[in-house]
Amino acid sequence: MVSLSRSVLRFALALTAAASLVIHPAPAVAQDEGISLIRDTEIEEILRKDSAPIFDAAGIDSKTIDILLIGGKDLQAFAAPRTMGVYTGLILESKTPNELQGVIGHEVAHLAAGHSARSGEMSRAGMRPFLLTMGLGVLAALAGSPEAAAGLAGSASYFGTLGALGYSREQESRADQAGATLLEKAGISGKGLADFFDNFRYQEVFSEGRRYAYFRSHPLSSDRIEALRRRVEALPSYDKVDTPEAMAEHAVMKAKLEGFLNPQVAIVKYAEADKSYPARYARAIAYYQLKEPDRALKLIDALLQEQPDNPYLWELKGQVLFEFGRAAEAEQPQRRSVELKPDAPLLRVNLGQTLIALDDKAKVEEGIAELKKALTQEDDNAVAWRLLAAAYDRQGQDGLARLATAEYNFNVGDKRQARVFAMRAREMLDRSTPQWRRATDIVLASSPDREDLKDLAREGSISARQTR
Repeated sequence: MVSLSRSVLRFALALTAAASLVIHPAPAVAQDEGISLIRDTEIEEILRKDSAPIFDAAGIDSKTIDILLIGGKDLQAFAAPRTMGVYTGLILESKTPNELQGVIGHEVAHLAAGHSARSGEMSRAGMRPFLLTMGLGVLAALAGSPEAAAGLAGSASYFGTLGALGYSREQESRADQAGATLLEKAGISGKGLADFFDNFRYQEVFSEGRRYAYFRSHPLSSDRIEALRRRVEALPSYDKVDTPEAMAEHAVMKAKLEGFLNPQVAIVKYAEADKSYPARYARAIAYYQLKEPDRALKLIDALLQEQPDNPYLWELKGQVLFEFGRAAEAEQPQRRSVELKPDAPLLRVNLGQTLIALDDKAKVEEGIAELKKALTQEDDNAVAWRLLAAAYDRQGQDGLARLATAEYNFNVGDKRQARVFAMRAREMLDRSTPQWRRATDIVLASSPDREDLKDLAREGSISARQTR
């Protein structure tokens, strides 16, 4: 469930040492106040389905929006240019898809009204640099570069961006009304938004420090909630209810998150007596997280008997097997997950990782091919680049291994290491190849020092004027 890929901001907060979970089944476990970034194709697809009609109603092409699933207990969400973030705490506390869509509608209304752009901290820092900086120190530490980690961690002032994104009560009321309009335009009931705020009406009486962060930056008031309720009750879509399919997807999303993030809670909450699909899914994931792979696999196999064409169950089975040292057995379920969902690059990275872990030259070559396919869809997938570097190294292709390492460092934001490895790659690659030219591009895009520029000028890669 967790994978580190799809653009730096996708995994900037992820704390995973292996791409194994590359692809879904494995949570990014947070150490810093429980905050992490989670990648999971299944959940991202559900969130995209929930949010797409709202963005489209606002005149924003939903296909251009990056979905960020942030592991954290707060009831937080935000919409920024080309980015939507949803905290797992919000998903787990939302009772229905309609409640979650209501909050998304409210946040998209803020974006459409330009509130985030006018917030001082937001306009200076921006959401992407904020997310990037938060995670780079962690990624650098995982990559064995404590100096880089320390330097990047020192840049984490962007961490305050979310807290600084405070809106006035007047802006909140306007966003409520605009959100209700967007939801209605999308054919979605505004009841969920009013219900969600009403569920947390008690936050109004708490002191600032005891409130959820979301309700510190988005202050509630009874008058505001009642005004919103009156508005949405008068709209034609008010009585629309969530479809059974949407309710089922919401239940799966919550069960999956609970199993990964709170396995001890999930085992109790989704008791053995509950034979529903979400309950059994949650228990399988929880057992995996609690290091009971045999119990997890038994549940997964039973689910696969019922849903043999579910790519996420095959993915989960492969992940469990791989994580517990059974890479050869993991190959078949991972292949099946890719066959069932060939357009999901995270699944290919997972398969590629397994193949290059096997002691078989042909499998390593095939693993490289899978990683390359994933990179054609997500060329900034740092984990795929790291795995590719390891595979090339096993093959003795030193130039390509160093270029892939440069790509990895470039995509996690470590420009110094990116430049170093790109320069080494250039020494080993044929100057007539696109790989050599790519290495040169990385050097030029990674703040080269004067000596690097002089070297490039001497060989004619750049003009002498560019060294000044």
